Amino acid sequence: MAEGTSRKTNKDKAHFTTISYSSLMEVLNQIIISYELSFIEESEYSKIRADIGKIANKLNALRKSQLNE
Repeated sequence: MAEGTSRKTNKDKAHFTTISYSSLMEVLNQIIISYELSFIEESEYSKIRADIGKIANKLNALRKSQLNE
C-alpha cells in the first residue's frame, strides 16, 4: 500500500490496494494451514480470523472509494 500512495491516479492506487488484499488472503491461508496443523490454538486462530475480516472490509471500502473518486 505504501508504494501505491505515491501513484497519481486513483485507478493506480486501487491496483495497489487490490495487491494488498491479495496478500492478506495469502496470510489467511497460512493461518488456516497453521491451525489445521495444530501450530496455533483455536483462540488465536479465531482472533486472527476476526482481525483479517476487519482489515479485508477496510481494504475493500478503500478500493471502492478510490475507484469512485
